[in-house]
Amino acid sequence: MTNTEPAFLWAYDISKTGQINAISEAELHAPIAESSYRWVHLQSDEPDTEQVLSALALPSSVADSLMTLKTRPRVIPLKEGALIFLRGINVNQGADADDMVSLRLWLTPNLIVTARRHNRRVMSVQDTRAMLESGEAPAGTAELLIALLTRLADRIHDKLEEIDEQLGQYEIADSLNKQDRQQLAMLRRQTANIRRHLAPQRDALDTLIRLPNLIHDTLLFELRDQADRMTRYVEDLDLARERSIVLQDELRNQIADQQGIRMYLLSMITAIFLPLSFLTGVFGMNVAGLPGTETPDAFNTLMMSMGGIAVVMLIAMLWKRWL
Repeated sequence: MTNTEPAFLWAYDISKTGQINAISEAELHAPIAESSYRWVHLQSDEPDTEQVLSALALPSSVADSLMTLKTRPRVIPLKEGALIFLRGINVNQGADADDMVSLRLWLTPNLIVTARRHNRRVMSVQDTRAMLESGEAPAGTAELLIALLTRLADRIHDKLEEIDEQLGQYEIADSLNKQDRQQLAMLRRQTANIRRHLAPQRDALDTLIRLPNLIHDTLLFELRDQADRMTRYVEDLDLARERSIVLQDELRNQIADQQGIRMYLLSMITAIFLPLSFLTGVFGMNVAGLPGTETPDAFNTLMMSMGGIAVVMLIAMLWKRWL
């Protein structure tokens, strides 16, 4: 049986002067004061999500987009505002970081709605809420959006720093064991999965910059800075992928070299024992007329001869620098 929770998580009315007023779900019908804006955070896949969105009087196309199951980073400008779909690092307990969490936003000059999936908390939203409750309230919805983008980028930066540190440890290691090789392969998959979401997110932020009705000119610099950060992170992921490929290639070369050395050594040993095997095969034939069958010292002579042949061949190989 699937556990359900209320779709409504929290909402705040925030004045231009920074005063914060938490409101309940029943108060979502109330109009927003001219000197304030409203932030509503909810879960997009609960049974009562549509009821909460209808209380906000959102256009049906916007409500359907906020409740969609699968999203990719993009920005959809509409007459009333803009739909924004973003991805963040998944730091929920027991989750894979590359299984990035989705954050859906509806942005207008006086309303910002953020939505996440059930049990997939976006910690950047929690950080922004903590900032809000500490008294650092953004002046408007655009400023709140930039605060969310900044914290999303900070989480991504922390993950990329972790990836860079792990790759650095592998690069300076004298040798890698089987567990290290598996970890390196997993790291490469993580890098590819994260980049798959960040590349369109970079493009989405570029689109957002070109929405002058929502983002004031005074905020464009900060928004461009976040877009530039996303571009750098995509480039860092490309570099991390190349580094992991080089490490895996070097690891394959090391394994191939080790196998080649072992096969070469076995070949040299086989070459030394080849004439000895021939002699033992000849003198092991059970036929009449073999020399030395009636001589008591024949065995010792044969063994000394075989030892001498082995020594001569070993010296010849050393002289030829085959060993």
